Amino acid sequence: MTDMPALPQGNGCRDVPVLKQRGQHEVFCGLTGIIWLHRKMQDAFFLVVGSRTCAHLLQSAAGVMIFAEPRFGTAILEEKDLAGLADANEELDREVERLLSRRSDIKQLFLVGSCPSEVIKLDLERAAERLSEKYFGKTQVLNYSGSGIETTFTQGEDACLASIVPAMPKTTERQLLVVGALPDVVEDQALKLLGDLGIETVRVLPSRTADEIAGVGPNTVFALTQPFLGDAAGALERRGARHIAAPFPFGEEGTTAWLAAIAREFGVDQDLFETVTAAPRARARKAIARSHEVLQNKRIFFFPDSQLEVPLARFLTRECGMEAVEVGTPFLHKGLVGPDLEMLATGPQISEGQDVDQQLDRAIAAQPDLTVCGLGLANPLEARGLTTKWAIELVFTPVHFYEQAGDLAELFTRPLRRRAMLAEHPSHINGPEISSGEREGAKRPSLGALA
Repeated sequence: MTDMPALPQGNGCRDVPVLKQRGQHEVFCGLTGIIWLHRKMQDAFFLVVGSRTCAHLLQSAAGVMIFAEPRFGTAILEEKDLAGLADANEELDREVERLLSRRSDIKQLFLVGSCPSEVIKLDLERAAERLSEKYFGKTQVLNYSGSGIETTFTQGEDACLASIVPAMPKTTERQLLVVGALPDVVEDQALKLLGDLGIETVRVLPSRTADEIAGVGPNTVFALTQPFLGDAAGALERRGARHIAAPFPFGEEGTTAWLAAIAREFGVDQDLFETVTAAPRARARKAIARSHEVLQNKRIFFFPDSQLEVPLARFLTRECGMEAVEVGTPFLHKGLVGPDLEMLATGPQISEGQDVDQQLDRAIAAQPDLTVCGLGLANPLEARGLTTKWAIELVFTPVHFYEQAGDLAELFTRPLRRRAMLAEHPSHINGPEISSGEREGAKRPSLGALA
């Protein structure tokens, strides 16, 4: 076999000093991950054991209509539960029985911990074991924590997938496991590319249904599609699987490098690799070029939010011509994002964790052309004259692989175009400045009903 496209030589930002801060931070909680997981896993149900605040968060974030039948809900902890005046396990068992008697389609039930359930020390792991025995053969009951006390919001998916791994059957089959929840159309694109490369046995985690769950064993290799899946990766490695280190598949270059790492593992011929990837690579480059003029030489500042920051900075600087001022991320897992750090040219400040006041001072002093941040910071920064992009939008939007490369670049051009239009026509500004995400058409979420 001839060599696949290789990564650039040199360590880039991999070994540069990292600014580590531990202070007040601004982030969504891990319950947010349910919003995309419940759409992906078609026979699963996510039962949050939490407060009314948890219920309102999920209703608002999902925009579930009142007549919908969503695959998530909240077992609400009342004052008597928090005060220890009721048997929380007994009440939880009753709610699960009521749910499963009404929803026979549920094959996987996740008991999702929250800040309130963790504060009162409700042992959901033991509850899941007890309920799994009770409903054995009908519904598998698992648990994970969606608490936002010490984590960022994308770690909800990480914890969910890590909880699935111990329940995966053992296999000795030589296979590739693609790990990370992707929209179905994007997942199908990835599977087609891998199939065209001649990789015959490809499984995904999470699977769309419980019946499709993959096995795992010593002949399993896995490739991550999301950089925030550290716990899931560790759980797979404990089951004997091996990680294929690669840049994440954002943009033409990242997608090609991701596929190339897998192709090397499976001995794919370079001529076949070039044949399979040539056309989609050309389409991706052409699509990205439409945003290049707007993004070229623009300075970007990343607040820590989703853990997508490092691969996105690599994509924007190398493929879109932007200059990164600071790349902040909640957790810097070099075992996962190391290949992206190696491709990111030295220059930006790499920061891990957050002291939000200090980081706000750095952002305001730097005056970047575009600031990627959480919802809570966008309006204040816009009021100070900075152009912002909501970080959470990058998680909810299909952005992986070749066919989405142009859409990914376009997400960063919109707030810059909007700012330019407002500068040309200042009379169009009515009232206080609002965030870029709102201007881009974000809908007001509708109230919904919990199943």
